[in-house]
Amino acid sequence: MLKVNEYFDGNAKSIAFQTANLPATVGVISPGEYEFGTTKKETMTVISGALEVLLPGMDKWMTYGAGETFEVAGQASFKAKADVDTAYLCTYE
Repeated sequence: MLKVNEYFDGNAKSIAFQTANLPATVGVISPGEYEFGTTKKETMTVISGALEVLLPGMDKWMTYGAGETFEVAGQASFKAKADVDTAYLCTYE
């Protein structure tokens, strides 16, 4: 069963689904700066566009482009900035 999620007044949208191994979402983030919260460990892969990300405990923003991946621990939050519509795939453990 697919579940559609919408955040930040529609500026971030995703579709949740179950992969063979893990729950996942695929979505798009519109240009802007956002703060996302996690409940489970997340592995996020940028599909197109780019995200600048400030991970928990870090003081430097990192840029992830298409094909690049980063992880966020569960029960945490991270900041993300996009200059263009950016698509991603996220799996949850």
